[in-house]
Amino acid sequence: QVQLVESGGGLVQAGGSLRLSCAASGLTFTNYHMGWFRRAPGKEREFVAAISRGGSTTDYADSVKGRFTISRDNAKNTVYLQMYSLKPEDTAVYYCAAALLYIGRDSGRYNHWGQGTQATVSS
Repeated sequence: QVQLVESGGGLVQAGGSLRLSCAASGLTFTNYHMGWFRRAPGKEREFVAAISRGGSTTDYADSVKGRFTISRDNAKNTVYLQMYSLKPEDTAVYYCAAALLYIGRDSGRYNHWGQGTQATVSS
């Protein structure tokens, strides 16, 4: 079955960085656009970033643009989210998701989801 497994979360001070990874299995990775979403305590899940199948197209939420970078390694079936200049408001559970026919910000159009990894930014 399809599995998306996130890793790389942790506790970091404001201004620091983290690199999240999402390893995919059970699917043909190059057929899928990939996205990162997050859910902060008491808030709804929100879009963070997306990347196309081949990696040539990316999209970012305004709140992370210029600080986060999404990338993928199709040889390793893995998508990454490099996060710099972290702020306390970036504290959330981060989820990766795969979409067969869609690249964008609508979480409802993603087909598969990981379990999430916690990133906590202290002030």
